[in-house]
Amino acid sequence: MSVNIKRKSGKRGPVKSKKVTYDGITFASGLEKYMYMALAKADIKSNYEGQTYQLLESFKFENESYERQANGKGDMVNRGCKNVLGIKYTPDFIADDFIIETKGRANDSFPLRWKLFKDYVKNNLPDVTLYKPQNHKECDIVVKLILKSRDK
Repeated sequence: MSVNIKRKSGKRGPVKSKKVTYDGITFASGLEKYMYMALAKADIKSNYEGQTYQLLESFKFENESYERQANGKGDMVNRGCKNVLGIKYTPDFIADDFIIETKGRANDSFPLRWKLFKDYVKNNLPDVTLYKPQNHKECDIVVKLILKSRDK
């Protein structure tokens, strides 16, 4: 008699977070809600998802490009000679002097998008400090760091 035992892989991928509504705002995750509450408690004003930044403009790809669909299915066909969508980024919390991106477990595209955003900030928002807390404890640290920077 053969018994199939499903083994857990050690690989932990991104988790689909649950949307949470608080104070009339629908947050993409509980971590975003926690950050919002921590900022409010410290009387730090910010806008939730208040601005989207264009990191890479859309463009027309004139060449041929033989590839399968993005999900890896289908035949290799010419997917070139088309418009390519730009890359945009909407951080979670924005103020004049800081931007916060709360991120539990990131998806596959996030590290590249984050690098592009950091380059955008370097070139266009030199007086802004970025914060990327990944848990409640780090959210609390971010609040302390913001308050400390404003005391200077």
